Amino acid sequence: MAVCDPRPPFAALTEDLLCAPLPTPCYVIDEGALRRNGEILAGVARRTGCKILLAQKAFSNFNLYSVLAPYLDGTEASGLYEARLGAEEIPGKEVHVFCAAYRQADFDALLRYAGHIVFNSPRQLQKFGPAAKAAGKSVGLRINPERSTQDGHAIYDPCAPGSRLGTTRAQWDAQMTPELIAMLDGLHFHTLCEQDSDALEITLAAVDRTFGDLLPRMQWLNCGGGHHITRPGYDIPRLERCIRTARDRWGVQVYLEPGEACALNAGFLMTRVLAVLQNGETAVAILDMSAACHTPDVLEMPYRPPLYGAGEPGEKAHTYRLGGPTCLAGDVLGDYSFDMPLHEGDLLVFGDMAIYTTCKNNTFNGMPLPPIYAQRSNGSLECLRAFDYSDFKGRLGGR
Repeated sequence: MAVCDPRPPFAALTEDLLCAPLPTPCYVIDEGALRRNGEILAGVARRTGCKILLAQKAFSNFNLYSVLAPYLDGTEASGLYEARLGAEEIPGKEVHVFCAAYRQADFDALLRYAGHIVFNSPRQLQKFGPAAKAAGKSVGLRINPERSTQDGHAIYDPCAPGSRLGTTRAQWDAQMTPELIAMLDGLHFHTLCEQDSDALEITLAAVDRTFGDLLPRMQWLNCGGGHHITRPGYDIPRLERCIRTARDRWGVQVYLEPGEACALNAGFLMTRVLAVLQNGETAVAILDMSAACHTPDVLEMPYRPPLYGAGEPGEKAHTYRLGGPTCLAGDVLGDYSFDMPLHEGDLLVFGDMAIYTTCKNNTFNGMPLPPIYAQRSNGSLECLRAFDYSDFKGRLGGR
């Protein structure tokens, strides 16, 4: 194992953590890293007057919301359960919700938790907007500026042709009546994914072209998530110029709702080698964790997660294909190289595992859910949640 790297995503990884008698696989979330992210986000808000929300779809570990709460203005939700979680776990702060389509059965309950409700289409605004306004909520509509900035990740591009997300200007002109427009307090867009502020600058120019004449009538503009604000090298000055320009040009309160930026580089997934085998020229190491179950974005994004002490294939002396123990042939994390050969029982540590992991993992193949630990500021470890057979069986039926 290499000497601890002081740079993200392993800055919070200590020798004590590497030697801790933790069960594997397990997640470890570092509260110091969360706090550092919060400080960066709060600085942006303080200097620009924008408001920043936690997008819970990326990070829902509510036991640690108290670490982030002092730096944020509230939470963003994708439906009833996330809205309730944000309201309960960060009380007294704003709760915003957007859903592509609301269920009537959920909407009345949703009104108890969310203060800002964003609709995806004029029809949804027509159907649910009057109830939201009658309940005193701030009402918004998601817009589609039809300007893609994605590169190679079509699954994350809401501006792709035929997108189901957001209202285009043509749809607005055809369907938005004066009565519907009068219900609106703000507009919302979300077009970015792990991108720098140059992509936001491009998007805001497109928003100006397509909806700029409407924005002076609004009280707020929500610029969504996907802003990698806490990533080393992110252009924060450009972000702040974008925020100020939008605020001054249209006279709106600007919101950002990052998810990844709140918990970026704030977690680890500890795993051990179960078996090593050779298939032709490919050396394979099977781990006690699963890409499909424990890091689903590895397959869905797809992406290659950072691994402590490892290099690119062929960079170091020994290259292995790392995979999980499930029956899925594609349960593979990627190819990594190491200074020394791998052996059964070796500990491996994946970085940046606080986001899109614990909130997305699953029990496919009967795989157990890994326990979740918090690494406190004093270095101590606290188990936030452990799982067992009942968690697998219970979600599939009663008895």
